[in-house]
Amino acid sequence: MDELKKLSTKFLKTANADAVAVGVIDFRKKTFDHFEMSDVDKSEIYFDLASLTKPLTNSFFAIANKLEDKDLLKLLNHRAGLPVWGLLGQDWKKQVLNYKIVDSEVLYSDFSALRFMLEVERKLTSSYQKEVLKNLSSEIFFWKDLPLEVYTVQNGFVHGKSNFRNVHDPNALNINEFTSHAGLFGTVKGVCESLIKFNENFDFINKVKSEMQNSKDRFVLGFDRVQNMENTLAGKGCSVNTFGHLGFTGTSFWIDANQMKGHVILTNSTKYFWFDKIQLNIFRRAVGERIWES
Repeated sequence: MDELKKLSTKFLKTANADAVAVGVIDFRKKTFDHFEMSDVDKSEIYFDLASLTKPLTNSFFAIANKLEDKDLLKLLNHRAGLPVWGLLGQDWKKQVLNYKIVDSEVLYSDFSALRFMLEVERKLTSSYQKEVLKNLSSEIFFWKDLPLEVYTVQNGFVHGKSNFRNVHDPNALNINEFTSHAGLFGTVKGVCESLIKFNENFDFINKVKSEMQNSKDRFVLGFDRVQNMENTLAGKGCSVNTFGHLGFTGTSFWIDANQMKGHVILTNSTKYFWFDKIQLNIFRRAVGERIWES
């Protein structure tokens, strides 16, 4: 971990972030190592997980419930033709439900993730939030349910004030209730624990690997797959059976199904602004490369 800590120290000196956490997972041993770095003296730091919310909610739900509905799978894999994004208001459910589900090329879409949740909620007798959170670590919370005592890092600004504890995503903030596209907060320990726990209970790594081998689509069961082996943000040296997800605030996780190893990176790279992620992506590649080669 010493080399990863050096990379993290260098990253914090050059990037738009003041906090970083890294976890390295061995799925065979069901163990992980992790560390956190920040300007504050806190033992556990909660990060806005941003779009890591999608696999931890929608993908986990689909796998746990063995969903085979074609429309739901199109939504899960961003091939349902829904708009990529748009600012939602009070009638957001009606708006999202009104879009017609049609076959399409990949359009990475927050609306698609929200529509998946709404379609599933129609069929549930209990809440979607309750169903997905039961498969996660006790160190992952919906942002409205964050305990008062936990510390979150800053991500941007809300109404001109530094944004602590509020979700960074504007639609999740406007909707102000549980959403599946963004809104989860967690520690690096919590994300690592969730991935290990879910694989132990549902063998999801092998399930995703099997789907990847039978599909050329970019997204498989809601997970993004490595496409450019030389320049992937997962880090050079991983196998073709590597999948994961990115989060807008500077978060990510990647799992190599051949090596049964994975890594989690959490940062607050949207502390002041969002449009410059060059240093973040250099860091992501460097971390992954060190892990795969080890």
